[in-house]
Amino acid sequence: MAAEADGPLKRLLVPILLPEKCYDQLFVQWDLLHVPCLKILLSKGLGLGIVAGSLLVKLPQVFKILGAKSAEGLSLQSVMLELVALTGTMVYSITNNFPFSSWGEALFLMLQTITICFLVMHYRGQTVKGVAFLACYGLVLLVLLSPLTPLTVVTLLQASNVPAVVLLQAATNYHNGHTGQLSAITVFLLFGGSLARIFTSIQETGDPLMAGTFVVSSLCNGLIAAQLLFYWNAKPPHKQKKAQ
Repeated sequence: MAAEADGPLKRLLVPILLPEKCYDQLFVQWDLLHVPCLKILLSKGLGLGIVAGSLLVKLPQVFKILGAKSAEGLSLQSVMLELVALTGTMVYSITNNFPFSSWGEALFLMLQTITICFLVMHYRGQTVKGVAFLACYGLVLLVLLSPLTPLTVVTLLQASNVPAVVLLQAATNYHNGHTGQLSAITVFLLFGGSLARIFTSIQETGDPLMAGTFVVSSLCNGLIAAQLLFYWNAKPPHKQKKAQ
């Protein structure tokens, strides 16, 4: 009977959240204070939660742009650099065969970020340029994932751009004196996700570059979150009509 009861639970947890030896340690021997296995369970749970949450992280930003029919306050350079950083994380992780739970959100955030890139161009009257950008990005992504791209290039792509991404947006916010169409929900979700990723990247990949990237990302996202709170009641100035 115990074996039958364990069946569904074991199929649910192994190997998605736990290796079989940890399942036995926790749920057969009932050693619920086994720290290494608890760390694996926590890391896998957090990782999969972040991946699932990433499906919706940037949708508030997309809807805010669509609702306002404007991308005012968003730095196109910052959004594009963020796309480069996400692409670097995704390609680097695939190349190194890291588990999907340690990087999967990069895929979904990349799709949402490239949508924002297009919307920013579209609402600036550059729709054709936006379509061309989508096509070029798809081609570049194929090349990066192919054997043609050396590992050193992929590693460099992963290591670069993270501070620049957010600092450009921070500079735009400071220059404007407001955060425009920047979504508070998206900013705080990104901040929380990058903090959690420090732990999961150490636990699941053991890669110092991945962990360091998320440390820097957390600091930078924290800066944007602080600006959002500081400029919470600041409104974009209304554009005055030119005198006839």
